[in-house]
Amino acid sequence: MTVSDMAGPESEESHKERVDRELGELLQGLRVAATGVQVLFAFLLTLPFSTGFGKVDQAGRWLFYVAMLSAAVASICFITPATQHRILFRSSLKELMLHRANELAVVGGIALAISMTCSTGLVVEAFLGVLPAALLAGGVAGLSGWLWFIQPLLSKHRGTRER
Repeated sequence: MTVSDMAGPESEESHKERVDRELGELLQGLRVAATGVQVLFAFLLTLPFSTGFGKVDQAGRWLFYVAMLSAAVASICFITPATQHRILFRSSLKELMLHRANELAVVGGIALAISMTCSTGLVVEAFLGVLPAALLAGGVAGLSGWLWFIQPLLSKHRGTRER
C-alpha cells in the first residue's frame, strides 16, 4: 500500500482546499510549539533575577545567553506565521504563507533544540558539574536532532526513492 492509497478523501480535494488544510494543520502545530517555547523563554527571562544566578560561572552564562537568544528566535519563528496569516488574510498569498510558515517552523525547531540543549546544560552543570551537563545536553541535542530532523529527512529520502 502506498501513501497515495492511504490518502482517502483528501485525494479528492482541490488545490485550494489542500493548501487551506495544510496551512491550518501547520498553524495548529505551531500553536503547540509556541506554547512550549514561551514557557521556556519565560523561565530563562526570570533566571538572572534568581538569587543563585550570581554563582553561575562564565561557561554557564554563555549557555544562558545562547539558550535565551535561541528561545527568542524560536518564539519569533513560531509566532510569525499566525501574525502573517492575520495580515495577509483573504489575499491570494495563502500558498506563499504555507511555504514560508513551513520554513519558519523548521528554523524555529532548530532554535528550540538549541535552547533546550543549552538550558539543560546550564541546569545540570549547576547541580552535577561539567561532565554530566555535557553528557545530558548532548543527549538532548542528539534526541531532538534525530527525532525532529534526521529521521523525517531519512523517511522523506526513502519515500522519494520508492516512488
